[in-house]
Amino acid sequence: MKQIYFIINPKAGNGHCFKIWERVEDQLKGSQVSYLAFVTKYPGHAKNLAIQIAKKNLEQKIIIAVGGDGTMHEVMNGVINDNNITLGFIAGGSGNDFSRGFQIPVNPVEALAVILRLAKQKGLPIDVGKITMADSNEHFFINNMGAGFDAIISYEVNQSRMKALLNKLSMGRMVYVYFLLKKLFTYKTSTIDLSIDGKKHIFEQTWFVTVSNQPYYGGGMKIAPVALPDDGLFDITVVHQLSRWKLLLVFISVFWGKHIHFKEVKTYTGRDVTIHSSAKLFVHADGEHVGFTPLIIDLQASAMKVLTRRKPTEEVEMKERDSNDCY
Repeated sequence: MKQIYFIINPKAGNGHCFKIWERVEDQLKGSQVSYLAFVTKYPGHAKNLAIQIAKKNLEQKIIIAVGGDGTMHEVMNGVINDNNITLGFIAGGSGNDFSRGFQIPVNPVEALAVILRLAKQKGLPIDVGKITMADSNEHFFINNMGAGFDAIISYEVNQSRMKALLNKLSMGRMVYVYFLLKKLFTYKTSTIDLSIDGKKHIFEQTWFVTVSNQPYYGGGMKIAPVALPDDGLFDITVVHQLSRWKLLLVFISVFWGKHIHFKEVKTYTGRDVTIHSSAKLFVHADGEHVGFTPLIIDLQASAMKVLTRRKPTEEVEMKERDSNDCY
């Protein structure tokens, strides 16, 4: 088996993640699995640790992020250009959308069992998004990115002390609802100039644009219901020209992926996306604030290997064709 490394963010889930790691570590010792573990001490440390692990030697390695989606985001950004790394994830945050999208159990002991089984196989090559900001800084995302209303909510959630309080009460999702309601009546919509694979679109009174690599974001909201992380395409969602009260209905329906049936919600697929706006908009990548519009997004096909129970899209499509051929 490849050498396994764990990068643990003890502050994820308002400190609850450290208890999760203790359970995982007990299981590892009981299973006599060889591993190395590193604990993060400051924002950005997970990325630096991942870089150091990748540089250690040229052997194939597995790095497992134990924390929230932000921890996975940092680790992935540290090893995006290293073909010897396969990523895994044990959920310890409040959102844990990577676990949902890549079908890893939320229970840490179950997640570890799945990861150790998957570690004996090849990881699934998945697409990754690259964001290039106006100052030429680059950020990569594995789940999704967004510009506008959802990004400012993510920013305020991550800055809020209320998030820690609600996490203690196992009500982490409610902090998103709180800030959604808080911003709903004060947020000013913008005109968005969106280009998808060279085709230009202009949307007035736009609330937000998201570019997705898998279905989930914001702690379980199914923003892109049919997104696949290995199909060579982004799923793009635009919400515009609707009232504040109707936006609330849209957000409620997102948990079931039903928002796409509103006429004010437009969906597209593509590989190369540019976003310009009439006013500078907050931008998030995997729920982490990365800057402001304008920006360019490029799809990096099969750029990262991950441990997931998802079947390769090509394999699923082949089985469906074979099944249809029987009739």
